[in-house]
Amino acid sequence: MFAEDPKRFQRFSIEDCGLFLDYSKNRVTDETMALLMNLARARDVEGWRARMFNGEKINTTEDRAVLHVALRNRANTPIEVDGQDVMPDVNRVLERMGSFAESVRSGHWTGTTGKRIKDIVNIGIGGSDLGPKMVCKAMQAHIPAHLRLHFVSNVDGAHIAQVLNGVDWETTLFIVCSKTFTTQETMLNAHAARKWFMDHCGDEAGIPKHFVATTTNVKKAAEFGIPAENLFEFWDWVGGRYSLWSAVGLSIMLAIGSGGFAQLLSGAHEMDKHFRTEPLERNMPVILGMLGIWYNNFYGVHTHAILPYSQELRLFPDYLQQGDMESNGKSADRNGRAVDYDTGPVIWGKAGTDCQHSFLELLHQGTQFIPADFIASARPSYPEPAQHPVLMANYIAQTEALMTGRQESEVRAELKAKGLAEDAVDALTPHKIHPGNRPTNTILFDRLTPKTLGALVALYEHKIFVQGICWNLNSYDQWGVELGKTLAGAVLKDLQSDTPGEAHDASTNGLIARLRKTL
Repeated sequence: MFAEDPKRFQRFSIEDCGLFLDYSKNRVTDETMALLMNLARARDVEGWRARMFNGEKINTTEDRAVLHVALRNRANTPIEVDGQDVMPDVNRVLERMGSFAESVRSGHWTGTTGKRIKDIVNIGIGGSDLGPKMVCKAMQAHIPAHLRLHFVSNVDGAHIAQVLNGVDWETTLFIVCSKTFTTQETMLNAHAARKWFMDHCGDEAGIPKHFVATTTNVKKAAEFGIPAENLFEFWDWVGGRYSLWSAVGLSIMLAIGSGGFAQLLSGAHEMDKHFRTEPLERNMPVILGMLGIWYNNFYGVHTHAILPYSQELRLFPDYLQQGDMESNGKSADRNGRAVDYDTGPVIWGKAGTDCQHSFLELLHQGTQFIPADFIASARPSYPEPAQHPVLMANYIAQTEALMTGRQESEVRAELKAKGLAEDAVDALTPHKIHPGNRPTNTILFDRLTPKTLGALVALYEHKIFVQGICWNLNSYDQWGVELGKTLAGAVLKDLQSDTPGEAHDASTNGLIARLRKTL
């Protein structure tokens, strides 16, 4: 296709919101793209997009609006839910977050002994952990040297213990992120942190200087010892995996300041405008979404790799795993009918160049057909003159190698040029053939800043939305997660009971009996 069309790169690339997207290395033609856009229109992507931005309750199984876009609505235009503009509340919470963050960062807010806060421990799980953690790791170059950010999510006691072993109680601030203040993993870790603090401080009056919360459950937080003035609110129209823009992002604001957080919101808002106003044919989230539909439903591809050539973005694949797989990993459509087509793919990945020395062999020569997104920053955040060009060379070369491959004639010519005998050439040739025609998207931006990162995250949020609409899914509930929680409660009861029942299958009952001997 490239040989036949010298302008293919120009036609199949687009730039906006500080991001450049090259999708020319995909198995598509002009006709393919036109038909995919027809499909998007037939599935009413534009209509559903309007419903989301207008605050309609498109999360039908929970009867909720889906308005993470309101959290970064820098234009401050009214956005209504049930006839009420949500923007005054959004702005009020942002202002409170900003005042608090700057107080901590400046040293005005101190611990109970008067010492400056040096360590911030965010306690959450899922969206209350993955988003803030990803952003803080990505923005490490923007975090002042005197602040260290830590994230605790796993209910395994080793996680909280390892973090607590490395911090000083006098200079540590805990953020408990739980909408209901009842999330099992989060609250177990929060109580472990509280006990650790009390073992050192010995005075409950110190808790308000070291614990804050993002929640709507004022009563539960008060019982924990966190006063109302230490609570930062968010709303039921903020989905967990879309919540880093809300009070859940308090750790981000503490890390990069209120100005940096505003830039993060601004980048996302620019992508929101792009998604809402650009025609489908020049709309980055729509293009990425429909290319995913193309491979998932027409090629039968079941996985998609996210490969950031950026150590700072090393957690981006983990973040997108939840965002994509929890959203579109569904087998029932909006009307409750079982689907008879493939929905969300498995999302996975790793930072380059590490991925080249672990799994990229499979993408190049394996039998699995796996599309991949390559993401990079043209300029480094850390000045290492000799290293960044090497990183960029690998970033570009991998997409070229996946596309061009290496054919038998090329391999034979290369081996013969090295002087190998004919029988050695015959033996080695099959092992050095790369089939090529492996599709990639290449996303490039000038520098990784809060604004750029905001646009990048919003790009993928809207891609997920587009695919969910095409598959006729509710991308904003997670009943599979809820089932696991329910069953875990029943198993826990049997593990701790003096007279456990036999209500489970034989395997589960056997495992419970075995564990009861050691617990």
